[in-house]
Amino acid sequence: MTLTDTDRTVHVPVGPTVPSSGALRPLGLGEVRITGGFWADRQRVNAAATLPHIEHWLEREGWLGNFDAAAAGALTAENRRGREFADSEVYKFLEAAAWQLGREPDPQLEERFRDVVARVGAAQEADGYLNTNFGRPTQQPRWSDLEWGHELYCGGHLFQAAVARARTRPNADDGLLGVATRFADLICTVFGEDGIRSVCGHPEVETALVELGRVTGERRYIEQARLFVERRGTGVLRDIEWGRSYYQDDIPIRQATVLRGHAVRANYLSSGATDVAVETGDVELLEALGRQWANTVAHRTYITGGQGSHHQDEAFGDDFELPPDRAYSETCASIASVQFSWRLLLAQGDPRYADLIERTLYNVVATSPSADGRAFYYANTLHRRTPGEPADPETVSPRAEASLRAPWFEVSCCPPNVARTLASLDSYVATAGDDSLQLHQYAPARIATTLGNGERVELTVETEYPREGRVAVRILRDALQPWSLQFRVPSWATGATLSVPGEEAAPAAPGAVTVQRLFREGDEIVLELPVRPRFSAADPRVDAVRGSVAVERGPIVYALESVDLPDGWDDVADAVIDADDAPTDDNGRVTVRLGRRVEQETRWPYGPREDDGRLETAEVALVPYHEWAERGPSSMRIWIPTT
Repeated sequence: MTLTDTDRTVHVPVGPTVPSSGALRPLGLGEVRITGGFWADRQRVNAAATLPHIEHWLEREGWLGNFDAAAAGALTAENRRGREFADSEVYKFLEAAAWQLGREPDPQLEERFRDVVARVGAAQEADGYLNTNFGRPTQQPRWSDLEWGHELYCGGHLFQAAVARARTRPNADDGLLGVATRFADLICTVFGEDGIRSVCGHPEVETALVELGRVTGERRYIEQARLFVERRGTGVLRDIEWGRSYYQDDIPIRQATVLRGHAVRANYLSSGATDVAVETGDVELLEALGRQWANTVAHRTYITGGQGSHHQDEAFGDDFELPPDRAYSETCASIASVQFSWRLLLAQGDPRYADLIERTLYNVVATSPSADGRAFYYANTLHRRTPGEPADPETVSPRAEASLRAPWFEVSCCPPNVARTLASLDSYVATAGDDSLQLHQYAPARIATTLGNGERVELTVETEYPREGRVAVRILRDALQPWSLQFRVPSWATGATLSVPGEEAAPAAPGAVTVQRLFREGDEIVLELPVRPRFSAADPRVDAVRGSVAVERGPIVYALESVDLPDGWDDVADAVIDADDAPTDDNGRVTVRLGRRVEQETRWPYGPREDDGRLETAEVALVPYHEWAERGPSSMRIWIPTT
């Protein structure tokens, strides 16, 4: 999107996050196009199957119909369908559809998008209020349940849908942006400096208000987001059985040292606070958020990138409390983690943020949807002890209780969240600076942008990553002046090399490697990443997996599934591994030599350890974790005990 005033022409990236300043400038849709490979396959499924699937269930379950009843004056507490936050799933669907339409025009999807917008807009009240769960006869009054009501949370997702539409179709006449700004104006009036001095029990509106302010130029929205961030942690919400830390209202955000409480809430709040810090120049706040991110990654994050080890409150545990069989690792928490990491990457430029994004995308976000895009994991365990029960494709599953991927949930935040992430994924691939371009995620792609100094850059990325480690960048345009091309070298990629025309390959240490030169059309720069399988062990303070190893290959975490066990081996719980016997790799097929230890049944499971040393061994194939449970019910584990 290009904005023109009397003095200059400003290019605004078409993406979910467009900060006014920072170390790096995001490249959006139109500048970056994923053209093939792992992520393009998932984007195709997302467009062809997942978006229609979500729309079908929103209609079938009556969550869209709530807006029709509201517009007709017929909605009551008794006939409203869905949970208190059901409106937000409609808005996330709209956001996903808007990004997809920005990628690929589709007349049928455009028509359906406009129809849903019209139904939503018809339910908006005269003063701008829009929520189907409050304010009508027999319903609770507006703003009467800020702890659990999700009014502001739902509004935030409406704002993000409007931002997506405004950036992909700046001149659209569907009215969605007007619906969003009218509601945002009301929120600023009700919750402004002289209004209700409280916050939403589920952070999300903060990051949405900032982005709405960025897209409209309305500074009032950013100021309201700042007020929400500053109020959080001062005890403005009622205490609950899990404590105010559940919704991060226990400690002011500047004083916190680590993410805590509900994992989705914590990451959404941190995303919004990062946006506020950037837009207000608040260096202290930004530094505090960076410390919280680092401590959370070091002490409270699973090997998959997943976060949250408590089921009852969907929350972070204490440091190193990371049990694989009780991993909650909610899909939405990982998507929110990606958003938080992305904002810090743009603000500070540190490639370790992109490392976590990569790990989380491949091992949680890609794990949630089935291969056909019509069933999902809400929670992502790292160890399933018994084979799951297939979900009925016509039945709504209770939240997180589906033992295999399910088509829909009573709390279906994850399916549309996955959809909007995949539809906007091109915008997470690369960034630019005044005289530089950075590659953060590796996929076949075409990139065309103008750097801050006016230099036009066009290139392609050719790779079969993550199956292979070769990433080749081909320059498509002669440079008029030297510029820098930076590659991220993942933290696991010891032994990586970089080749440039006319020079021998040179070592590329984990972190980032940069090539600066006067590029010529046809130049090929090649990063070689060692994607050999490797054993990984956890910090010994992670008690639950002490004495175990996991297998990784490149960014992919692997799992042992019972369907791959030899005949007579029934349970992954019997498997042990010799960590001195390295995993093997046959064109991406990873195998390990496992031992099978069968314990004798006893009346009491505690006592002296007796080991006769006899093991039955076999070569067993592992499966990428994101592919597990695609071949029917199975038990599964990532961490395998060593002999």
